[in-house]
Amino acid sequence: MPAPKNRFKQALKTGPAQIGLWVGLASPYVTEICARRGFDWLVIDNEHAPNDLQSTLAQIQAMGPTAAEPVVRVPIGETWMLKQMLDASAQTVLVPMIDTPEQAEAMVRAVRYPPHGVRGVGASLGRASHWGAISDYMDNANDEICLLVQIESALAMKNAAAIAAVDGVDGVFIGPADLSADMGFLGNPTAPEVIAAIEGGIRDILAAGKAPGILWPPEDAQRWIDLGARFVAVGADAVILSQAVHALRARFA
Repeated sequence: MPAPKNRFKQALKTGPAQIGLWVGLASPYVTEICARRGFDWLVIDNEHAPNDLQSTLAQIQAMGPTAAEPVVRVPIGETWMLKQMLDASAQTVLVPMIDTPEQAEAMVRAVRYPPHGVRGVGASLGRASHWGAISDYMDNANDEICLLVQIESALAMKNAAAIAAVDGVDGVFIGPADLSADMGFLGNPTAPEVIAAIEGGIRDILAAGKAPGILWPPEDAQRWIDLGARFVAVGADAVILSQAVHALRARFA
């Protein structure tokens, strides 16, 4: 029995655009609620949310019976972090703050077993191989890992085409918040200069034959789908809860 097929990775190649949601409340219960609402993918955020390996694993397990794909964003592109998340059965990972093709190449090596990479070999202890029950897991694992790299600086946007062209990178996610800050528009990702940079980045990624992605409010997310974005997150659990609670209380102000 080979490694499980990665439906999300295949969908990035064949379409349609995959619609996702950020989950940052670090709650398997909340994540399961979101996963059962029809989203194609959920980002379990370890960069800006209070998640760790244990809470990430619990959320992956909560998503198991659903059709939503777990996308695990690590805090930083460290080989040991990726190794732990992969062994815990994450098949799709998102690595933030990638500025150069050389950094992207290092992440490709981090998620692949030798001789094609440097992922540590310990599958018999991991949920990914069903603790060794998938006897040929390591023979097929490289093919089913989906590596998404996040570009979110002016330098990264300049290098977007070269980063996307790296063999083993499956998708390139544009981070509007950090990008706008780096471009001098902190808190204003809709500045014309930022929008132009994102548009150019999506075109460069598509030209390299890879899938562009972005997080954008639902009111205007369709513009990026129309431009060619293949995986688009349209909200975040913490924001949705905060706004809904605020609106409810305001009704009785």
